[in-house]
Amino acid sequence: MIDAFSRIVRLGEGLTATGMLSEQAMSRAIEALRICGSKINRQRVSSAKLVATEACRIASNGPQFISRVRDDLGLDIEILSREDEAKLAVCGCASLIDVDCDHAMVFDIGGGSSELIWLDLRRRHGHWRRSLADRMDAHTCISAWTSLPIGVVSMAEKFDGRNVTEESFEAMVAHVMQMIEPFEAKHRMADQIAKGRVHLLGTSGTVTTVAGILLGLPRYDRNRVDGCWLSTPDVRAVTSGLLHRTFEQRVAEPCIGRERADLVLAGCAILEALLRVWPARRLRVADRGLREGILATLMANDGHFQERGGRRQHGN
Repeated sequence: MIDAFSRIVRLGEGLTATGMLSEQAMSRAIEALRICGSKINRQRVSSAKLVATEACRIASNGPQFISRVRDDLGLDIEILSREDEAKLAVCGCASLIDVDCDHAMVFDIGGGSSELIWLDLRRRHGHWRRSLADRMDAHTCISAWTSLPIGVVSMAEKFDGRNVTEESFEAMVAHVMQMIEPFEAKHRMADQIAKGRVHLLGTSGTVTTVAGILLGLPRYDRNRVDGCWLSTPDVRAVTSGLLHRTFEQRVAEPCIGRERADLVLAGCAILEALLRVWPARRLRVADRGLREGILATLMANDGHFQERGGRRQHGN
């Protein structure tokens, strides 16, 4: 890693009510993208893949925003399909899947949507984790997937993420469970989870925040969080603690801050709904996902995963 940049722009703010990206949200995103563009130019990047997700998928003016970015900044952004977003998330965190498990549920709680991917690891063969990252061969293990049109921003807007009570939190959980249940009814993942040899793998700001709080970090540390294991009781203990804090107290939590203080409990409600529908004993945290999945596919396109002498090798 030679350079990085992250900024919360809330591109989907107000989208649920209007069906459009607001001028303020687009302006915030463009200013952040301007910084990204300068970094791309400064590092002399020769190959890149730039993507947009749920907000641009569903906004009536999403394509116009993409055109504006292209015209103003020279950045050519692709609006990912929900299916491609789910596959790339799996590619990005495949190395954190427990090799001793028969199944894994990978989930990505985003701002406007949440991707759920059920992996049947009994289908794996050879260097299966490496193949997941090579040219989207994740088809081999993906048994079922869905994209829920809910995320931390849309949930916080619908239920008031700033002022969350136990009652409103339960209403959020019930709302998410209602959206998950058709997916569970069709594929019956809970039956496999009840047998054991299954774990959940979360890739999102929600799970990394929960992990950071549980670890008592004075400031967020990716090296401590990425790949750590959480028990279900530990996750619920963190959620309960956040529920009993005021908004300003959540702001003061070093792993949350003001930008996420009104979103974190909406994310915890989505996570709690997942744990109620699929009561796995443990959850692994991934501070990686879509971005790393994109990187892996770019590397594959450049020949960094090669068949040499009958064995698949990583390039340098």
